[in-house]
Amino acid sequence: MKKMAKGKILSIKTIVAIGIGSALFVILGRFGSIPTGIPNTSIETNYAILALFALLYGPTAGLLIGLIGHTLKDAISYGSPWFSWVIASGVVGLIIGLIVRKISIHDGEFGRKEIIRFNIAQIIANVVAWLLVAPVLDILIYAEPANKVFTQGITAALFNIVSVAVIGTLLAIAYSNTRTKKGSLTKQA
Repeated sequence: MKKMAKGKILSIKTIVAIGIGSALFVILGRFGSIPTGIPNTSIETNYAILALFALLYGPTAGLLIGLIGHTLKDAISYGSPWFSWVIASGVVGLIIGLIVRKISIHDGEFGRKEIIRFNIAQIIANVVAWLLVAPVLDILIYAEPANKVFTQGITAALFNIVSVAVIGTLLAIAYSNTRTKKGSLTKQA
């Protein structure tokens, strides 16, 4: 990362990752969602991508992919963003990125211990985002009824946890298998 006098700026690689991650979030959110029967709450495959990018590029990328991707998805799908859920998506990416920072996936390390840490991170992130942030902001910003938003939040948390646990974990394993393990004599192409 390049350093400026007052702090760090994002690398070009991270900026590109934010753009690609946001685009994938929108595409999967638009075309990879399965309705649950609870109003405006679906099984979302895009949170697996958000979790993977937070793992690969860190908490700032996770936060921005969640915020940008969800804003664009809502604007395309509904005409305007639902900001309580946009913020919750950003929180998911931020929390995952913070908790998994010490996983050396770029060095091919993603075994049992890393899988458990990744999934603990995503469970914490989804619980905080969908059982606390989204419902409380729905009530404060949009004056939504508490029973409705907490039902939506519980549904979103459960399905996002399962989606990330299955799809996100498989993607992370696949990525780590493409990397040369640290200390290996094999050179990476």
